[in-house]
Amino acid sequence: MGFFRPEYGGRDICEPNEKGRFVMVIPPPNITGSLHLGHALAFSIEDVLTRWHRMKGETTIWNPGCDHAGIATQVVVEKKLWRDRKVTRHNLGRERFVDEIWKWKKEYGDHIYEQIKRLGASCDWNRACFTLDTKLYRAVIEAFVRLHDDGLIYRSNRLVHWSCTLKSAISDIEVERLECTGRTLISVPGYEEKVEFGVLISFAYRVDEMNDELVVSTTRVETMLGDTGVAVHPDDPRYKHLHGKFVVHPFNSRKLPIVCDSFVDVNFGTGAVKITPAHDHNDYEVGKRHNLPFVTIMDTEGRIIGDCHQFVGMKRFDARKAVLQALKEKSLYRGTEENSMVVPICSRSKDVVEPLIKAQWFMDCNKMAQSAIEAVRSGELKLIPEMYVKTWNYWMENIRDWCISRQLWWGHRIPAYIVSVDGKPLGSITDTDCWVSGRTETEAIEKASRKFDIDPSRISLNQDEDVLDTWFSSGLFPFSVFGWPDNTEDMRAFYPGDLLETGHDILFFWVARMVFFGQTFLKKLPFKEVFLHSIVRDAHGRKMSKSLGNIIDPVDVINGITLEELNKQLERGNLDPAEIKRAKEGQKADYPNGIPECGTDALRFALMAYAGQGRVINLDVLRVQGYRFFCNKLWNATKFALTSLGPDFKPMTEAKMTGGESSIELWVLSRLSYAVETCEAALLSYEFPSAVTACYNFWLYELCDVYLECLKPMLKDGDADAAVSFLARNTLYTCLDVGLRLLGPFMPFITEELFQRLPRRTADAPPSVHVTSFPGVVEVCWRNKLIEEEFDFVHQIARAVRSQRSEYNLANKIKTELFLNCADDATEKLLSTFKNDLKILSFSSEVNIMTSDDAPAGCAVFPVSDKCQVHLLLKGLIDPVKEKSKLEQKQQQLVQQLSKLQSAMQIEDYVVKVPEDVRESNAAKVIQVESEIEKVVDAMASLKAF
Repeated sequence: MGFFRPEYGGRDICEPNEKGRFVMVIPPPNITGSLHLGHALAFSIEDVLTRWHRMKGETTIWNPGCDHAGIATQVVVEKKLWRDRKVTRHNLGRERFVDEIWKWKKEYGDHIYEQIKRLGASCDWNRACFTLDTKLYRAVIEAFVRLHDDGLIYRSNRLVHWSCTLKSAISDIEVERLECTGRTLISVPGYEEKVEFGVLISFAYRVDEMNDELVVSTTRVETMLGDTGVAVHPDDPRYKHLHGKFVVHPFNSRKLPIVCDSFVDVNFGTGAVKITPAHDHNDYEVGKRHNLPFVTIMDTEGRIIGDCHQFVGMKRFDARKAVLQALKEKSLYRGTEENSMVVPICSRSKDVVEPLIKAQWFMDCNKMAQSAIEAVRSGELKLIPEMYVKTWNYWMENIRDWCISRQLWWGHRIPAYIVSVDGKPLGSITDTDCWVSGRTETEAIEKASRKFDIDPSRISLNQDEDVLDTWFSSGLFPFSVFGWPDNTEDMRAFYPGDLLETGHDILFFWVARMVFFGQTFLKKLPFKEVFLHSIVRDAHGRKMSKSLGNIIDPVDVINGITLEELNKQLERGNLDPAEIKRAKEGQKADYPNGIPECGTDALRFALMAYAGQGRVINLDVLRVQGYRFFCNKLWNATKFALTSLGPDFKPMTEAKMTGGESSIELWVLSRLSYAVETCEAALLSYEFPSAVTACYNFWLYELCDVYLECLKPMLKDGDADAAVSFLARNTLYTCLDVGLRLLGPFMPFITEELFQRLPRRTADAPPSVHVTSFPGVVEVCWRNKLIEEEFDFVHQIARAVRSQRSEYNLANKIKTELFLNCADDATEKLLSTFKNDLKILSFSSEVNIMTSDDAPAGCAVFPVSDKCQVHLLLKGLIDPVKEKSKLEQKQQQLVQQLSKLQSAMQIEDYVVKVPEDVRESNAAKVIQVESEIEKVVDAMASLKAF
């Protein structure tokens, strides 16, 4: 049984585990997807938490899965079919086209899993699910039928986001919002020339039976063909005389009422707004309030239809030019001005989204939303960080019914059927009463027979061609993966889950819908906590974008990649030549030498170091390299330590104190205990940077830089006392053992490799670091704050000595004699305890501790505190004349630097003209330079004694 399965060790998953359990499902990535660093952050967080809970002995499952990604997958395969065979899905027909997608999925669909595995994800891969698997498909059909039977799913003719390229409704999350600050030309699929946006066109409507006109302004002049009214603010004095009047449409003579509505902004444009209820979300609501006609002027491909005369058959943006020209010819055009606006773009097709009224399936979310609000309010569901509670409540309080149907062929086909009797439909496809749903067609016929009191033999059904929004099946994921609606063993063991980890950008689109479905179908929340990670941006704070060239594949950070290959990746994409050029320039600026090979562990560690509880992470990919160097240090230190332990070393069977530990051993065990405390508390509170820092500091600054250095002389001394030597080696082993287990969740590969080289305490010890117990404060309970304070003082002296040595350019191999003048007996006793350690850490040949000022001449003298003055014997080690010359030159450079800074800070209106952050930086630099000058002056004063 694999380490990552909850059944590992023969565990019965349904039996209570006294240590607890941890259940989490993966946010299922799209099968068409390729990982970026945002994914890498998410999967790193999830894996760290999973490994931590598993090492704590809990029954642990992290269930992987993949989303069928209806629109994205269909687009990819359609493009491939056209590129390879010059055929469309319509040439093939639905059944053969879906077969082609399954072939594509079989060939390419596992790519995303391979990337996730490269990141070290410890999922239970035996339970991996695909949202179109039979098990999950059955759950989707069951959910739809139940909701339809309960009246929560219904058919309606409403305004939706429409992609003319895809010929499908799309969800809000698939709409990107392109901000235009003024006139902007945008490439739109199906048009040879770019289309103009970011302008406000004004034109006049003639007022009926009056010698007057009403000027309106619009950013989409072609939609005036569907205008059915003009709105003005009821309090706008300019239009009081037009209340209740009509204007006449110039192209079809339709009379449009002038209506009063407070939604009108009197300061925008002319203060009069054309109303197109069938093609604008705001106008839709105004149209309903004032009972205006809803006139559709575009078909599913974006071509003009209806009573639009010479414009019929034109593509919408061709009609834009034609309408503008026709208005000019009728002397109704009143001008164009630049205007900031947001253009809705389909993220899948890059088409401009068109609001269209279409017959679709909708889900009533109001009661579900109220339950979701209450779950968070009561604390039953916890959102982390808490700042997202406000966002949650806003969305839930302003929720609209969810359009769940998509005009695609790839996905869960909607199990709804329109009923015909004796071959004749009972009504329109927009009439929800003419539809029935069923888990099978037989069940649907039985329902229709009961509903309409008609013999089943007279009934025929036509299943809806549409499929369900991908988010519908994703919303069921926390329990469909475990076999719902059946009462399976996995359902009993793993639902409800414990945690969901995801990005805050899909808090509504996915998280809320899982909550809706969990509460509706199982009367239980699908998880107790939701941790929302930050959004990853580049080092400059820019959003990741293909056109900027800053989207990085995690595998390229793991393996390394040249600048040339990064450029080639851009060329293989779908960017236009201008975007490719700009993206290459961005890559050259950020990665002139490419990206160095960093490895998985370094990447994960860096991401966790960044993963604070905020909205945005500015990730410098090259910082990851620093953690690769840390991995090298970890490897070399452990290799040295294992060599020092010797091949026959056998550690104590338990990690415990003997009472014979030296002061430096007590200190390092105390620091190890602190790292364990900090790490445990940080993981409990999702403060990942704190955990990473605790591990990093212990290994690098405390174990490697201090304890190992202090231990080296003993390890090399063949005549050392055997008992003392064993205790020292045992302490070193404990540090390695606990330290590797502490790092295990963050750096799974290097810790496993090194852990396998450690001798075991007992013969039945676990075979892998990943199923060994995670260090806890009960096991590692050696914190000693007193000895930490004492050693901090000793270490302060060592650092001061090393700093002074560097002033005189003394190499580490040149040993100096040290004299410590202590103010009292207590200080002398303390320093005597750590005398040998201080000797090693300060590169001294001898350390003399005294309470009288008996230091010889020729010493550099400097205080460390009021308790101790240090005398560093330099006589004979340096040339005073040369050193004085060097110090004078350094002093001159520093004085010039200080003068330059002070002059810059004395300019007129300095406080007003210079930004606060620059002023603060300059002030800090002054303090730093003054401190350096003081040290140089002290060093020159010391030379006088030579």
